[in-house]
Amino acid sequence: MVILLKVLLVIASLGLIVTVLLQKGKSAGLSGAISGGAEHLFGKTKARGMDLVLARITVVLAAIFIVLTVIVAYVVKY
Repeated sequence: MVILLKVLLVIASLGLIVTVLLQKGKSAGLSGAISGGAEHLFGKTKARGMDLVLARITVVLAAIFIVLTVIVAYVVKY
């Protein structure tokens, strides 16, 4: 059981790394980071197509990673 959970955790972490690396950069440099964050906050830029799909996959994989991490930590402890 523990081995299966650890394998799933490794798969989720690798998938999360790949999806983050496939995404486009949101800003260029420090000035882009400040203005890019403001634009993202107020919704001036909308993600479309592949960017939207990758963003949703990233959120799902991050949630799976967090849940699996907590489960593995609990199982290994007891």
